[in-house]
Amino acid sequence: MESFFSENSQAEVLAAGFDWAEGPLWLPDQEALIFTDVPKNKIWQWSELNGVSLFLEPSGYLGERTDKNEPGANGLILNESGELVLCQHGERQVAKMISSLNDPKPEFEPIAQSYESKKLNSPNDLIYNSKGQLFFTDPPYGMDPWDEKELDFQGVYRVDPDGELILLIDSLSRPNGIGLSPDQKTLYIGQSDPEKARYYSFDLDGNGDVIGGKMILDVTHLQSEEKKGLPDGLTVHSSGTLFATGPGGVLVISPDGKHLGTILTGEATANCTFDPEERFLYMTADSFLMRIFLK
Repeated sequence: MESFFSENSQAEVLAAGFDWAEGPLWLPDQEALIFTDVPKNKIWQWSELNGVSLFLEPSGYLGERTDKNEPGANGLILNESGELVLCQHGERQVAKMISSLNDPKPEFEPIAQSYESKKLNSPNDLIYNSKGQLFFTDPPYGMDPWDEKELDFQGVYRVDPDGELILLIDSLSRPNGIGLSPDQKTLYIGQSDPEKARYYSFDLDGNGDVIGGKMILDVTHLQSEEKKGLPDGLTVHSSGTLFATGPGGVLVISPDGKHLGTILTGEATANCTFDPEERFLYMTADSFLMRIFLK
């Protein structure tokens, strides 16, 4: 931990008042961070200069129902063309926003909607590799009781540049956060199952196929009233170190699964990301947007 943070490092609250903040993503050209409020079906923008402003509404559900629990977008990422790609809970799809980041509009082009003619659950988090292959997780958190669950598993998928959707993993009970090692040979998954709160690593071959995998850290025993939260979103530092949300806040984990320490947020923490220079780690923690300085 001391290699990343000074002894007196503390998390700073940047904004508050959200229902469940998620999906932080840095926009380099705008010098701003965007993040989702999943229950409110909105994406917000924060910048040092302008503070918080509404970026996009609706973000994940385009229908007429007003009684959905988690309708909004969750994980966000930019593709190689700098376009915004979203995991849309309400629409149960991964989609691309077809308008500009400087003039965002709720207009979307689907990227992945179904597997073998069966509707996806509710795509949650996503990551691109340098070949333009998109990896995403598909737990059921965005589904409401009246939604028909068409798949009998929770999958981890890959979408190739030609649009083909490939199922990589169907053995995890609640695949959630996802990330890639700096050499892009390892896929990391956080499993948000309170009975099996774990982090996994999966070896990838040159085609992006999974050729092996293992659990690297089990944190089920760390859950408590004082340390809220489960493995959820994660990000990978350029050193290969994982910064993964979990019990207590953000866990700092070595590539081989050693728990180096925890950034205590005091809240159930959903996700985290770095700015391009890795000066700050931005964290979405329940109703808060936070950050902590890295030395």
